[in-house]
Amino acid sequence: MTDTVSHELDGGLAVVTINRADAMNALDVATKVALRDTLIAVAEDSAVRAVLLTGAGDKAFCVGQDLKEHLGLLKRQEETGEGALRTVAEHYNPLVRALAGMRKPTVAAVNGVAAGAGASLAFACDFRIVADTAGFNTSFAGVALTADSGASWTLPRLVGHAKATELLMLPRTVKADEALSLGLATRVVPAAELAATAREFAQRLAEGPTVAYGAIKESLAYGASHSLGELLDKEDELQTLAGQSEDHAIAVRAFVAKEKPAYVGR
Repeated sequence: MTDTVSHELDGGLAVVTINRADAMNALDVATKVALRDTLIAVAEDSAVRAVLLTGAGDKAFCVGQDLKEHLGLLKRQEETGEGALRTVAEHYNPLVRALAGMRKPTVAAVNGVAAGAGASLAFACDFRIVADTAGFNTSFAGVALTADSGASWTLPRLVGHAKATELLMLPRTVKADEALSLGLATRVVPAAELAATAREFAQRLAEGPTVAYGAIKESLAYGASHSLGELLDKEDELQTLAGQSEDHAIAVRAFVAKEKPAYVGR
């Protein structure tokens, strides 16, 4: 990890922050490596029961690829033939797989503009708590690129195929209120309240039934690309898993006793 990405764990909640506020939290190579490795680590850490991802400062969540660094990589590609876009395979793909695929809830606290791969990172989270001053811009086509970091998978599932096509081919800034109406935002809050609201929201998830949450994520992802019959078999498999968890037994005992369950994440 480098100082461009910070990570703190509190009460089962891992708060991961991109710390390049002076560069709008743009992703240079060092930051991508640090973010990838951090998210893989928290995904594998049994002490982590939910993840909150955000950016430093109040202007940007993340504006995606650091284009100043990228320009240098393109120049090197012209001179040497060495590919400049290996970053998709080396950084973005494993980063998004860790974020979207981890068996625990993920929340993006979108404190400012989320553009390009930065928007994709937010889309890959299970929830997006968005400041009323923030917005989303896919931006890829604006620099003659196609979508990456999973946006062509996540975005249609959030807003539908037709709207995703529009937002990807004709990129523009989707402000917070429109993002809420489209389904890009889970909740929009005043900017001054974002940090506290997002943390409270994520902490609630960190105290929830982690095994069940992971199974819900897997079931939804599986159902997006399989038949009903295949999904029913998968639901049987996952319900068996959840039903054998400690948290299920805790929940049933608490329900019968009319008490609030205190889940342990197992």
